[in-house]
Amino acid sequence: MEAWKESIELVTNIYSVLKSFPKEETFGLVMQIKRAVISIPSNIAEGCSRQTKPDTIHFLYIALGSLSETETQLIIAEKLGYCTFDDNISQKLSNVKNLILGTIRFLKK
Repeated sequence: MEAWKESIELVTNIYSVLKSFPKEETFGLVMQIKRAVISIPSNIAEGCSRQTKPDTIHFLYIALGSLSETETQLIIAEKLGYCTFDDNISQKLSNVKNLILGTIRFLKK
């Protein structure tokens, strides 16, 4: 699934950005962002392994929530001066969101 592939790339991109965060954020914002971003492809994978469309859609919505959580945490990190929101990550977030929503729309038909 394309959304899963893109979200895996998003995880690796964000992990690279997190390396530059201050050490005092290791167990705060860094861990929170890691948990949220990892949840995106994990929930896509779990949803795709489900036997029914409603179950699949449910997990895709959870992935979408994790994506929104990731985006919010990155905005907070940027406002705190820990990173800048580069175009690559912004584009990946948007692509993954659109792919998930497109899949949900397809499954609801």
